[in-house]
Amino acid sequence: MLKERVNRCVLLRVCVLLCVLCVCAHVYVEFKGSDPKSRKSSIHLQQDTKRQVSKAASKLSLSDWKPTCCPPVRQHRKSLRWKIELEPWASERHNLEDEALRFIKYITTPQVSCENPGFPVLHSDGEEVQRSWVLCLDKRFSLAQRINTKHCRMYSVGLGGEDKWLEKVLAKAGCEVHCFDPSIKEAHLQDSHMWLHRLSVDWRDPNPAIPAQRQHGSTKKLATILNDFGHRQVDVLKLDMESAEWKILENLVLEGVLPSVGLLLLEVHVHWAGFEVGGDEPSVVRYWFSLLRELERSHFHLYHSYSDPAKPRLFLHKNLHNASSTYILGWVNTHYSPR
Repeated sequence: MLKERVNRCVLLRVCVLLCVLCVCAHVYVEFKGSDPKSRKSSIHLQQDTKRQVSKAASKLSLSDWKPTCCPPVRQHRKSLRWKIELEPWASERHNLEDEALRFIKYITTPQVSCENPGFPVLHSDGEEVQRSWVLCLDKRFSLAQRINTKHCRMYSVGLGGEDKWLEKVLAKAGCEVHCFDPSIKEAHLQDSHMWLHRLSVDWRDPNPAIPAQRQHGSTKKLATILNDFGHRQVDVLKLDMESAEWKILENLVLEGVLPSVGLLLLEVHVHWAGFEVGGDEPSVVRYWFSLLRELERSHFHLYHSYSDPAKPRLFLHKNLHNASSTYILGWVNTHYSPR
C-alpha cells in the first residue's frame, strides 16, 4: 500500500513538471519567432491606445454615460407616507353643515355607471340585502371575466354576525373566498367552500412587546395578511368593520395596498367619528371626505351607494340633511390589472 502511494506521488510530480516545461517552450518559441521591431511597434501602439481611452474617459462624466446595448432601467421608489393629504375646507366658515353637505353629496353621487350590477344568481331571502352589497360585472372591468374563469379572490373583513350571502355565492361560483372573523373558534376553518380565519384586520400590527397570551385577539394589518398568505392581489375586498373602517382605510392608503384591490365594498358609519378619529366635528367630516378622495386618486370610482331606510337618520349625533347613519358604498378600480 505504501509503495503504491509513493508511485502515485512521483507520477503526479512528473506530470506537473512536464506541463511546466511545455508552457515554457511555447512562450520561448512565440517570443523568439517574433520580430523585435514589430514587438516594439506593438508596445507603442498599446500605449497610444491606452492614452486615447483615458483622455476620452476624462471628458465623459459618469452621469453622461448611457449604455448603447439596451435602454436604462428606471427605478421606481415608493415614498413613505405618514398621513393623508387633507382636502380644502368646503367653505370659509369651516362649519359642520357645509362639510356634511359636501360629504353626503359625494357619497350619494355615483362617478361611473355600472350597466351590469349585482350577481347573476342571488340566493338571499331578503330583497333588501340583495340591493345593499352590489358588485359591478361590466365587461370593461375584470371581475366578470375573473369569475367566469374561476380565478377570482375575495377578502371579506368583519367582526362577526353579518350575513355572508355574497361570500357564499362567490364561493359557489368558484372564487377563492377568505373571511376574517375574530369570533370563530378555530384558527382556520373551511365551510361552504370558504376559508374562515380567526383574524381581525386592524390599522396596526400587534405590539411585539406584549405577549400573545395577553392580547385580546389576533389582529393584523391587511398588508401583513396579504404577505403571510402570499397573495399579491384581491379582486373583491369587502369591509364591514363597525366604525373601524376609517382608520383601516387610512392604513390601506398610506401603505399602498389599494392598487392591489380590484373592487372595494365599504360600509361607512357616520353617526359618530369612529375609532381613534379625533378633532372637532367639521374636522372629522373633512377627514372622512379626504380619505374618500384618496380613493379617487388611486383610480377608484364610486358606482354604488345604498342607505338602509330602517337605520336611524343621524350624522354625528345630529339630524343633518336627512342623512342616514350607515352607507354601503361600491368602488371599482378602473386601473386594476390582474396578474
